[in-house]
Amino acid sequence: MAKEKVVVVCPGRGTYNAPELGYLARHHAGSDMLARFDTMRAEGGKPSLTALDGAAKFDAALHMRGDVAAPLIHACAYLDFLTLDPERFEVAAVTGNSMGWYTALACAGAVSAEHGFAIADAMGLNSQGHEPGGQTVIVMAGEDWRVDPATARAVAAACAKVGVLPSIRLGGMLVVAGPEAALDALAAQLPPLPRPPLRLAGHGPFHTPLMHPSAAAARGSLPVSWFGVPRVPLIDGRGKVWRRFETEAEALWDYTFGHQILQPYDFTVAMNVALREFAPDRVVLLGPGETLGGVIGQVLIGLDWLDIADKSVFSSRQEEDAFLIAMGRPAQRKLAERLAGSL
Repeated sequence: MAKEKVVVVCPGRGTYNAPELGYLARHHAGSDMLARFDTMRAEGGKPSLTALDGAAKFDAALHMRGDVAAPLIHACAYLDFLTLDPERFEVAAVTGNSMGWYTALACAGAVSAEHGFAIADAMGLNSQGHEPGGQTVIVMAGEDWRVDPATARAVAAACAKVGVLPSIRLGGMLVVAGPEAALDALAAQLPPLPRPPLRLAGHGPFHTPLMHPSAAAARGSLPVSWFGVPRVPLIDGRGKVWRRFETEAEALWDYTFGHQILQPYDFTVAMNVALREFAPDRVVLLGPGETLGGVIGQVLIGLDWLDIADKSVFSSRQEEDAFLIAMGRPAQRKLAERLAGSL
């Protein structure tokens, strides 16, 4: 039987929340790689992922902090990647959203498993070093998950007026970032929206020039020697495809700790390229969580991919024969995992 061609998507910050507490224990207990990650944490004098994941109660002040959330999310996603059924799936390309880029590097083989974890762990800490500012999520998609172009233009004008910058483009949502005063002023300038704008607690002005201290710390501590060429195509936050025989390791390092930190991350464009360039049979969204599932659905709708014209068509397609497999959703996870006996 021919293998199904899949694009793998790695999630970013905000995907390990109260429902995900215990994700590593539920899905990856006894993993040798998890033990290796725990050892690396211990060598750095940090609490183990097993202990953080095994806490009796989710503590937002702890679990959502960058230096905790980043390694937890990376480990959940990377270990999920290792469980994909190789007899069923051929990975055509890998991409990620924001912090998920670091996981994508490891999944694509551009860095080793250990170096991928070290990068995510370090960047979780580095991300807390930045000039004052934060992020706000603006939902532009309506109930049908389509975006009115006039609304998108009005949102862009409002952002420009108060001086906030695009941070992450996510289907029918736009994450913007900037100084706190500018974010405070934004709400009064925005057009009527399907939902009020949401300020993201504990998030800095990611993917803007305000993150220069984080980028400088990364360049000073995470060496180019850790980087190689990807085994499978790797799609970055501009939509550029890094291919095995075309990639220069130094250029990949430079993008990762330069443009990727300091400029907008366009997940919408990355997914557009993934679909149009690689025409996958399915998309696999790694855990934890499934918040990117709706975003990917909105990207499909924006392209009218597979005649998916709105939210209702997407939902029907998912029930009949899921094009998007979200490993953070138990029923869909079973579609992607290899059998336990074949590990």
